[in-house]
Amino acid sequence: MKKLLLNKKGFTLIELMIVVAIIGILAAIAIPNFMSYQCKAKQSEAKSNLGTLRTNQEAYKAEFDTYGNSLGAIGFTTTGSPRYTISLAATATNFTATARSNRIASTVDSWTMNNAGVLTNTTNACK
Repeated sequence: MKKLLLNKKGFTLIELMIVVAIIGILAAIAIPNFMSYQCKAKQSEAKSNLGTLRTNQEAYKAEFDTYGNSLGAIGFTTTGSPRYTISLAATATNFTATARSNRIASTVDSWTMNNAGVLTNTTNACK
């Protein structure tokens, strides 16, 4: 009878509860960091689109000696389902392009770039 009691294998309830607690603590630390990195990765779409728009504007200006006043005029389009809506305000000598989030419901994320290539984050959704 003693042999049966000594050969029992498995985990006790206390051991399992400790493992669950450790996993919970690790998740509480990791999830906020993951959310921050995910938000910053989404913002790269806005930065990339504004950089491409600036390149298109400079090419347009080199050809026509003025900045284009519409996205279509400079040949800028987005494909798929973009997270940011791009708008453009231009004169003959300068322009300002804005990328505004259209998927982040609780907060607004907005980026601007001017003809000098200065990228500004006017409203940041990633804190």
